[in-house]
Amino acid sequence: MSKKRREIPVFDHPIIETHCHLDYLKDRPLEETLEQTQGVNIEKVITIAVSPDNLARVRELSQVAPWVYGTQGIHPHDAESYSDDVEAEIRAHARDEKIVAVGEIGLDYFYDNADRDVQREVFRRQLQIACDTDRPVVIHSREADEDTIAILGEFEDTLKRRGVIHSFTSGPGLARYALDQGWCLGFNGITTFNKAENVRDIVRMAPIEQILLETDSPFLTPVPYRGKENAPFYLPFVAEKIAEVKELPLEEVIGKTYQNSLRTFFPGE
Repeated sequence: MSKKRREIPVFDHPIIETHCHLDYLKDRPLEETLEQTQGVNIEKVITIAVSPDNLARVRELSQVAPWVYGTQGIHPHDAESYSDDVEAEIRAHARDEKIVAVGEIGLDYFYDNADRDVQREVFRRQLQIACDTDRPVVIHSREADEDTIAILGEFEDTLKRRGVIHSFTSGPGLARYALDQGWCLGFNGITTFNKAENVRDIVRMAPIEQILLETDSPFLTPVPYRGKENAPFYLPFVAEKIAEVKELPLEEVIGKTYQNSLRTFFPGE
């Protein structure tokens, strides 16, 4: 290991991984990943659904350990595969004991893997599921700030639990809207990237009471492990960077983001 790749820090206070994709991890056995994750005092992990093909797999993964949870939802990349049957499956499981949110849903105009009209329709339909099942939402928004604001605006009165705009890379307009409306913003390894000053500007803007920690693994591995597959056990590096950018004590950042995660996804705790 190079000198720059220091050991993963372990904090006294537990932290919560609010967004990863356990079924996408390839570099090591799942058991090993979970063992290493617990070894750095990560108390809970939420693995995220993205497509009709992995809804059931995420439910299975949510059962592998008492501290692993999941979501149900269709990513905008797969919006054209959404159907009444898929919606019925999401609705049927949105209130499962180990399912904590509807997601990952939203809009992606960067890749445009699905027709934009279809993306918007599917986004609205899944927001309605969250309203009907009293679940928070995990939102993906890329190069779609105006439409994300417009569609969320349609649900301001009915979407009680709000949720998170994850892997936040959008502009200050969407950030201000989301924060004013009581949403959290999720930040990950991007905050450690040299060219991500725009994201760090949003970290500075956001109150610590509305920030969640995530890895989005296996993507977006934080410095100093860029080049390796990301995993939940790298989350402490994100916590450190948030504390550095916001010029807050690390203990405060860890404690506040932990409470934010409980409030958003585990309100009974």
